[in-house]
Amino acid sequence: MTSPIENLTPRQIVAKLDEYIVGQDDAKRAVAVALRNRYRRQQLPADERADIVPKNILMMGPTGVGKTEIARRLAQLARAPFVKVEATKFTEVGYVGRDVESMVRDLAANSVRLVEAEMVIEVQAPAYEAALDQLVSLLDDKPVPYHTGGVWFPSGDEGFPPAQAEESETDDEREKRLAKLRKEIADGLHDEKKVEVEIEEPQGNQFLQVFTPQGMEEMGLDMNQLMGGNRTRTGYRKATVREAKEILTQNEAKKRIDHANIAKEAIDRAEQMGIIFIDEIDKVAMPSGGSGPDVSREGVQRDLLPIVEGSVVATKFGPVNTDHILFIAAGAFHVSKPADLIPELQGRLPIRVRLDSLEEKDFVRILKEPKNALTKQYTKLLGVEGVNVTFTNDALDEIAKYATLINEKAGNIGARRLHTLLERLLEDYLFDAPEVAPPTLEIDASFVQEQLEPLLKDISNRQDLV
Repeated sequence: MTSPIENLTPRQIVAKLDEYIVGQDDAKRAVAVALRNRYRRQQLPADERADIVPKNILMMGPTGVGKTEIARRLAQLARAPFVKVEATKFTEVGYVGRDVESMVRDLAANSVRLVEAEMVIEVQAPAYEAALDQLVSLLDDKPVPYHTGGVWFPSGDEGFPPAQAEESETDDEREKRLAKLRKEIADGLHDEKKVEVEIEEPQGNQFLQVFTPQGMEEMGLDMNQLMGGNRTRTGYRKATVREAKEILTQNEAKKRIDHANIAKEAIDRAEQMGIIFIDEIDKVAMPSGGSGPDVSREGVQRDLLPIVEGSVVATKFGPVNTDHILFIAAGAFHVSKPADLIPELQGRLPIRVRLDSLEEKDFVRILKEPKNALTKQYTKLLGVEGVNVTFTNDALDEIAKYATLINEKAGNIGARRLHTLLERLLEDYLFDAPEVAPPTLEIDASFVQEQLEPLLKDISNRQDLV
């Protein structure tokens, strides 16, 4: 299997991550090298690949500095199956809670969805053409014809009476008329008309929460297999032609993909390209000699160990070998430290990177530079309502200053503080935008001070807001 990012060098991978994440260069370099090593491994002879295992990564840094975002963007860049889990959700075998193997089952399910979506995209063009053909039949306003001798006659209970002969059309005439109708449908001229389309809903893959020896787990019941064959429920619904194009295109695409190959390809993708991000790993770390609930924390680590080391996990799509899955663990490590993890688990997380706390200048960059910067998001949201929002540079400096001050007083949540401040800053305009908001809105430093200074004073005076 060839990596989708085979043409990107580690330096180029970091450049891609820079489009969304400010700073944290050491972490970006580490994940870029890990991703490129996967491609390098795939270029080796098959008998040599098995000996090369991924170098798992441990990220250390406070909340809100970009740990999760780096892993998520990396997975999107590689079009790799990705799952994020919290270590605190798992419990040692024998306690009620999630089994550590569930992360691999989740990864397999995500991989199936990813592969199926890619296969659908590959057949989108012919599926769309087939959907147009169906819509032509649904929108053709002439009755179902009777064809003989190269001529189409309108059919009826008594065949084609001579009185209707003038309504007949030749093969060429009919072909031109339907081709014209087809082009009109493709151009959107009939988008508001209503048609009745057939939809199929598969009957199966029902899920139940059940108790297992490992705790509460989600079990899939494939009713298709239990009842024998592929059982679906067919129904009809009225939709506009615009909606019907999408519905029929998806139906036609699903008919054209190789369902038998999806699970096989998905398992291979999960094993070779999968990324599992284990957050809050510091919460299950403990100093040696602990007791009480700390015993369960160490038990979670020991249960994680065989998954990270490499084992085979049974999933409903087939067995998944975790030998070459990339594990990225992360934690703030405010109370505990990486050395508090059991030595075996420490050894399976050999790459250590520390992410820096965000400073005021970092907040300014976060508000300006990323493709999905919050200021750009709010500008687009209010633009839908016809409100043109602009942020001056001094306004961004003020927002960054308040984010830093409030993080110091109310607990450091990193860049997530900017979400709170931007929402507070634009709260009235987001509420008024459909009706009484002004057509243009300039956010400057004085506006920011007026809106956010009361919030800073409240936090300074009231401990319940801390």
